[in-house]
Amino acid sequence: MPRYYEEMTSAPEPLPSITANSVIELEQQYLLQNYSRYPLVIQRGKGCHVYDVNGTRYLDFIAGIGVNALGHAHPRIVKVIRDQAALLIHSSNLYYHEYQGPLAKKLAETSGLQRTFFTNSGTEAMEGALKMIRSHGNKSGTGKHEIISLDNSFHGRTFGALSITGQPKYRQDFEPLLPGARFVPGNDVAALEAAFSESTAGMVLELIQGEGGIYPASTAYVQKARELADRYNALLVFDEIQSGVGRTGNYFSYQRTKPEVLPDIMVTAKPMACGLPLGAIVANEKAAATIGPGMHGSTFGGSALACRVALEFFDMLEDLLPDIQRVGGYLHLMLNELARKHTFIKEVRGFGLMIGVEMEIPGKQMVLDAMADGLLINCTHDTVLRFLPPFIVTERDVDTAVKLLSKIFARQKGTPA
Repeated sequence: MPRYYEEMTSAPEPLPSITANSVIELEQQYLLQNYSRYPLVIQRGKGCHVYDVNGTRYLDFIAGIGVNALGHAHPRIVKVIRDQAALLIHSSNLYYHEYQGPLAKKLAETSGLQRTFFTNSGTEAMEGALKMIRSHGNKSGTGKHEIISLDNSFHGRTFGALSITGQPKYRQDFEPLLPGARFVPGNDVAALEAAFSESTAGMVLELIQGEGGIYPASTAYVQKARELADRYNALLVFDEIQSGVGRTGNYFSYQRTKPEVLPDIMVTAKPMACGLPLGAIVANEKAAATIGPGMHGSTFGGSALACRVALEFFDMLEDLLPDIQRVGGYLHLMLNELARKHTFIKEVRGFGLMIGVEMEIPGKQMVLDAMADGLLINCTHDTVLRFLPPFIVTERDVDTAVKLLSKIFARQKGTPA
């Protein structure tokens, strides 16, 4: 037997003791300093909780920014990962494996669209959707190239996704970006109608702006976007990276509109593989026809491991949707009760387990205070506390979180005596 096999199967050397300071110092020395991390080193998780290197437990209400849909170390997901890792992790898209087809079928059944391209992330899915828009415009033969997006939107950090992100703070250091982006105010039907023209190749719309502060698009606005896209032969793209795959209590947040408004393209990612990198572009036949052989690809997208985990997740998701609606409604109710007690809280917004609390004061210190008390949340747009707990969260977990938040809020200015 080759010696390398003996080395691989021998007992591993014990790990040196790890401290939070040693981890942080090593990253400060060798990593790009682009993340403003909180001073917390997470070592393991179980259910809706994570534990740091000192064994301190935290209730996780941000779930990897909406990624860890089934919390941490879910037994079914752990088993699937172990089983599949022993069979096949990656094979590349030069060949077939047995899980992409069934997962694409599941996405077609749940989305109302027809064809899927698998990616590794949401921003990669958005890049592919932008290529589909441009290809569609070029094939029209009329010089279509403009892409409409919303003020305050966020679609990712790659070059194309940044170009249609409606927050200057993300774009300014990298300009000039992709030409042809047009930004319009959200839920302003008249402004949207004025922005469309024969030069419009597509529109990208978050049904709920996540990074922008949990702002939902109105049904009237979504319906008008669909009508204008049809009128001007433009592709309508729904960004469901954060709001999709169960987060709002529906498979996708556009299914909340009555009657349902279907996009030409839907991009999604975060919770789909429960922590493994996996995204998807899901399109109708018209949009899918814009990409032919050799026009797009991905080395890692749709690996056997990620797709099998996603199939396991979808097998559980239908039964979880009512729980997401119920517990999300309870969280919304309890946060509104806090809002009635504290005058600095302006509004509670969102659906299912995607909720934002907008305040008149900055939220960064509240996030730190919550972490010190054992609760993980985050703040977006400076003044919006964002809650994206795992789909397995319970009313009891909500009670724990709200109790901690109540203490933190009571220490803030603007609270009545």
